[in-house]
Amino acid sequence: MKILEQQTLSAIALENYQVIPILEKYSLDFCCRGKRTLAEACAEKSISVTEVLKEMQLAQTISKPILPFTEMSAEQLISFILIHHHFYVKNAIPVISNHLDKLVTKHGDRYPYLKKVSQLFDAVKNELEPHMQKEEVVLFPRIKEIAAMVLQQKDVNYPPAYISAPIQVMEAEHDNAGQSMFEIRLLTNNYTAPDDACTTHKVCMDELKAFEEDLHKHVHLENNILFPMAAAMIGEAQQQLG
Repeated sequence: MKILEQQTLSAIALENYQVIPILEKYSLDFCCRGKRTLAEACAEKSISVTEVLKEMQLAQTISKPILPFTEMSAEQLISFILIHHHFYVKNAIPVISNHLDKLVTKHGDRYPYLKKVSQLFDAVKNELEPHMQKEEVVLFPRIKEIAAMVLQQKDVNYPPAYISAPIQVMEAEHDNAGQSMFEIRLLTNNYTAPDDACTTHKVCMDELKAFEEDLHKHVHLENNILFPMAAAMIGEAQQQLG
Protein backbone atom coordinates (compact mmCIF):
# COMPACT_ATOMS: atom_id res chain seq x y z
CA MET A 1 0.00 0.00 0.00
CA LYS A 2 1.41 3.35 -1.03
CA ILE A 3 2.00 5.98 1.60
CA LEU A 4 -0.39 8.89 1.19
CA GLU A 5 2.04 11.32 -0.42
CA GLN A 6 2.75 8.79 -3.20
CA GLN A 7 -0.92 8.21 -3.97
CA THR A 8 -2.58 10.16 -6.75
CA LEU A 9 -4.84 13.07 -5.84
CA SER A 10 -7.73 11.23 -7.48
CA ALA A 11 -7.21 8.12 -5.35
CA ILE A 12 -6.86 10.18 -2.18
CA ALA A 13 -10.09 12.03 -2.88
CA LEU A 14 -12.03 8.85 -3.63
CA GLU A 15 -10.79 6.92 -0.61
CA ASN A 16 -10.72 9.72 1.97
CA TYR A 17 -13.55 12.19 1.39
CA GLN A 18 -12.74 13.74 4.80
CA VAL A 19 -9.61 15.33 3.33
CA ILE A 20 -11.38 16.96 0.36
CA PRO A 21 -11.56 20.34 2.15
CA ILE A 22 -7.77 20.17 2.60
CA LEU A 23 -7.24 19.53 -1.12
CA GLU A 24 -9.62 22.39 -1.89
CA LYS A 25 -7.84 24.68 0.55
CA TYR A 26 -4.53 24.24 -1.25
CA SER A 27 -6.11 24.18 -4.75
CA LEU A 28 -4.83 20.66 -5.36
CA ASP A 29 -6.83 19.59 -8.41
CA PHE A 30 -7.97 16.02 -7.78
CA CYS A 31 -10.24 15.94 -10.82
CA CYS A 32 -8.81 17.11 -14.13
CA ARG A 33 -5.24 16.77 -12.89
CA GLY A 34 -5.89 14.00 -10.40
CA LYS A 35 -3.27 11.61 -11.83
CA ARG A 36 -0.45 13.48 -10.12
CA THR A 37 0.71 12.22 -6.75
CA LEU A 38 0.23 14.39 -3.70
CA ALA A 39 3.99 14.89 -3.50
CA GLU A 40 4.18 15.99 -7.15
CA ALA A 41 1.25 18.37 -6.83
CA CYS A 42 2.64 19.98 -3.67
CA ALA A 43 6.08 20.38 -5.24
CA GLU A 44 4.53 22.01 -8.29
CA LYS A 45 2.81 24.60 -6.09
CA SER A 46 5.75 24.97 -3.67
CA ILE A 47 3.54 23.72 -0.83
CA SER A 48 4.93 21.78 2.12
CA VAL A 49 3.70 18.23 1.66
CA THR A 50 4.46 17.64 5.35
CA GLU A 51 2.01 20.37 6.39
CA VAL A 52 -0.65 19.07 4.02
CA LEU A 53 -0.22 15.54 5.38
CA LYS A 54 -0.55 16.82 8.95
CA GLU A 55 -3.84 18.51 8.12
CA MET A 56 -5.09 15.41 6.30
CA GLN A 57 -4.19 13.20 9.24
CA LEU A 58 -6.07 15.51 11.59
CA ALA A 59 -9.13 15.48 9.31
CA GLN A 60 -9.07 11.67 9.22
CA THR A 61 -8.73 11.26 12.97
CA ILE A 62 -11.60 13.58 13.88
CA SER A 63 -14.38 11.15 14.64
CA LYS A 64 -17.74 11.06 16.33
CA PRO A 65 -17.18 8.63 19.20
CA ILE A 66 -20.00 6.71 20.78
CA LEU A 67 -20.82 8.57 23.98
CA PRO A 68 -23.51 8.10 26.62
CA PHE A 69 -25.59 10.93 25.18
CA THR A 70 -28.55 10.16 27.42
CA GLU A 71 -26.30 10.71 30.44
CA MET A 72 -24.95 14.07 29.26
CA SER A 73 -26.11 17.36 30.65
CA ALA A 74 -27.85 19.80 28.32
CA GLU A 75 -24.71 21.90 28.15
CA GLN A 76 -22.56 18.87 27.27
CA LEU A 77 -24.98 17.82 24.53
CA ILE A 78 -25.08 21.32 23.07
CA SER A 79 -21.30 21.47 23.09
CA PHE A 80 -21.08 18.13 21.29
CA ILE A 81 -23.64 19.21 18.68
CA LEU A 82 -21.82 22.48 18.03
CA ILE A 83 -18.39 20.86 17.69
CA HIS A 84 -19.28 17.70 15.82
CA HIS A 85 -22.31 18.67 13.76
CA HIS A 86 -22.66 22.43 13.31
CA PHE A 87 -18.95 22.74 12.57
CA TYR A 88 -19.16 19.90 10.05
CA VAL A 89 -22.23 21.31 8.29
CA LYS A 90 -20.77 24.80 8.03
CA ASN A 91 -17.62 23.42 6.40
CA ALA A 92 -19.27 20.78 4.23
CA ILE A 93 -21.95 22.95 2.64
CA PRO A 94 -19.66 25.28 0.63
CA VAL A 95 -17.50 22.35 -0.54
CA ILE A 96 -20.47 20.28 -1.72
CA SER A 97 -22.15 23.32 -3.29
CA ASN A 98 -18.97 24.13 -5.20
CA HIS A 99 -18.69 20.57 -6.51
CA LEU A 100 -22.36 20.51 -7.58
CA ASP A 101 -21.94 23.84 -9.38
CA LYS A 102 -18.97 22.43 -11.29
CA LEU A 103 -20.84 19.25 -12.16
CA VAL A 104 -23.92 21.09 -13.39
CA THR A 105 -21.78 23.43 -15.50
CA LYS A 106 -19.64 20.69 -17.05
CA HIS A 107 -21.94 17.67 -17.04
CA GLY A 108 -25.47 19.00 -16.52
CA ASP A 109 -26.53 18.19 -20.08
CA ARG A 110 -25.17 14.66 -19.87
CA TYR A 111 -26.64 13.99 -16.42
CA PRO A 112 -29.78 16.16 -16.17
CA TYR A 113 -30.60 14.93 -12.67
CA LEU A 114 -27.62 16.88 -11.34
CA LYS A 115 -29.51 20.15 -11.84
CA LYS A 116 -32.31 18.98 -9.58
CA VAL A 117 -29.80 17.64 -7.05
CA SER A 118 -28.11 21.04 -6.99
CA GLN A 119 -31.46 22.80 -6.49
CA LEU A 120 -32.37 20.47 -3.64
CA PHE A 121 -29.02 20.93 -1.94
CA ASP A 122 -29.46 24.71 -2.26
CA ALA A 123 -32.74 24.24 -0.40
CA VAL A 124 -30.89 22.28 2.31
CA LYS A 125 -28.28 25.03 2.52
CA ASN A 126 -30.94 27.75 2.77
CA GLU A 127 -32.70 25.75 5.47
CA LEU A 128 -29.76 24.72 7.63
CA GLU A 129 -27.61 27.85 7.66
CA PRO A 130 -30.24 30.13 9.30
CA HIS A 131 -31.48 27.11 11.26
CA MET A 132 -28.12 26.65 12.98
CA GLN A 133 -27.88 30.37 13.66
CA LYS A 134 -31.30 30.34 15.37
CA GLU A 135 -30.22 27.40 17.49
CA GLU A 136 -26.95 29.06 18.44
CA VAL A 137 -28.45 32.50 19.13
CA VAL A 138 -31.90 31.66 20.49
CA LEU A 139 -32.69 28.06 21.43
CA PHE A 140 -29.41 26.75 22.79
CA PRO A 141 -28.83 29.77 25.08
CA ARG A 142 -32.38 29.39 26.40
CA ILE A 143 -31.84 25.70 27.14
CA LYS A 144 -28.54 26.42 28.90
CA GLU A 145 -30.19 29.22 30.86
CA ILE A 146 -32.99 26.95 32.06
CA ALA A 147 -30.53 24.16 32.88
CA ALA A 148 -28.39 26.52 34.97
CA MET A 149 -31.45 27.82 36.85
CA VAL A 150 -32.62 24.29 37.60
CA LEU A 151 -29.14 23.27 38.75
CA GLN A 152 -28.96 26.29 41.06
CA GLN A 153 -32.52 25.60 42.25
CA LYS A 154 -33.70 29.02 41.12
CA ASP A 155 -37.31 29.69 40.25
CA VAL A 156 -37.99 29.20 36.55
CA ASN A 157 -40.72 31.67 35.69
CA TYR A 158 -40.68 31.14 31.94
CA PRO A 159 -43.75 29.56 30.31
CA PRO A 160 -43.28 26.21 28.51
CA ALA A 161 -43.52 28.03 25.15
CA TYR A 162 -40.21 29.72 25.94
CA ILE A 163 -38.65 26.39 24.95
CA SER A 164 -41.41 24.56 23.07
CA ALA A 165 -42.08 27.31 20.50
CA PRO A 166 -38.55 27.44 19.03
CA ILE A 167 -38.30 23.64 19.30
CA GLN A 168 -41.37 23.26 17.07
CA VAL A 169 -39.72 25.49 14.47
CA MET A 170 -36.44 23.57 14.65
CA GLU A 171 -38.18 20.20 14.27
CA ALA A 172 -40.10 21.41 11.22
CA GLU A 173 -36.86 22.63 9.64
CA HIS A 174 -35.21 19.28 10.42
CA ASP A 175 -38.04 17.59 8.52
CA ASN A 176 -37.61 19.91 5.54
CA ALA A 177 -33.86 19.32 5.28
CA GLY A 178 -34.30 15.58 5.75
CA GLN A 179 -36.91 15.41 3.00
CA SER A 180 -34.63 17.26 0.57
CA MET A 181 -31.77 14.88 1.30
CA PHE A 182 -34.11 11.91 0.86
CA GLU A 183 -35.05 13.21 -2.60
CA ILE A 184 -31.38 13.66 -3.44
CA ARG A 185 -30.73 10.05 -2.44
CA LEU A 186 -33.51 8.88 -4.75
CA LEU A 187 -32.29 10.99 -7.66
CA THR A 188 -28.73 9.73 -7.30
CA ASN A 189 -29.68 6.05 -6.86
CA ASN A 190 -28.45 6.04 -3.27
CA TYR A 191 -25.51 8.34 -4.05
CA THR A 192 -24.14 6.15 -6.82
CA ALA A 193 -22.10 7.89 -9.53
CA PRO A 194 -22.14 6.51 -13.08
CA ASP A 195 -19.25 4.19 -13.91
CA ASP A 196 -17.78 6.69 -16.34
CA ALA A 197 -18.22 9.69 -14.04
CA CYS A 198 -15.32 12.02 -13.30
CA THR A 199 -13.60 12.07 -9.92
CA THR A 200 -15.50 15.16 -8.76
CA HIS A 201 -18.78 13.41 -9.53
CA LYS A 202 -17.80 10.35 -7.50
CA VAL A 203 -16.44 12.42 -4.64
CA CYS A 204 -19.56 14.58 -4.56
CA MET A 205 -21.78 11.52 -4.20
CA ASP A 206 -19.67 10.38 -1.23
CA GLU A 207 -19.92 13.85 0.28
CA LEU A 208 -23.69 13.93 -0.09
CA LYS A 209 -24.01 10.49 1.47
CA ALA A 210 -21.84 11.51 4.42
CA PHE A 211 -23.83 14.72 4.76
CA GLU A 212 -27.13 12.87 5.02
CA GLU A 213 -25.67 10.39 7.51
CA ASP A 214 -24.43 13.25 9.66
CA LEU A 215 -27.81 14.99 9.41
CA HIS A 216 -29.54 11.88 10.71
CA LYS A 217 -27.23 11.71 13.75
CA HIS A 218 -27.52 15.47 14.28
CA VAL A 219 -31.32 15.45 14.21
CA HIS A 220 -31.46 12.38 16.45
CA LEU A 221 -29.45 14.11 19.17
CA GLU A 222 -31.68 17.16 19.07
CA ASN A 223 -35.16 15.76 18.42
CA ASN A 224 -34.85 12.65 20.58
CA ILE A 225 -32.53 13.69 23.40
CA LEU A 226 -31.80 17.42 23.79
CA PHE A 227 -35.25 18.84 23.02
CA PRO A 228 -37.20 16.40 25.25
CA MET A 229 -34.64 17.03 28.00
CA ALA A 230 -35.17 20.78 27.74
CA ALA A 231 -38.96 20.45 27.69
CA ALA A 232 -38.84 18.16 30.72
CA MET A 233 -36.66 20.60 32.65
CA ILE A 234 -39.01 23.54 32.22
CA GLY A 235 -42.04 21.31 32.80
CA GLU A 236 -40.66 20.02 36.10
CA ALA A 237 -39.70 23.51 37.17
CA GLN A 238 -43.23 24.74 36.46
CA GLN A 239 -44.69 21.89 38.55
CA GLN A 240 -42.45 22.79 41.47
CA LEU A 241 -43.59 26.40 41.26
CA GLY A 242 -47.20 25.27 41.16
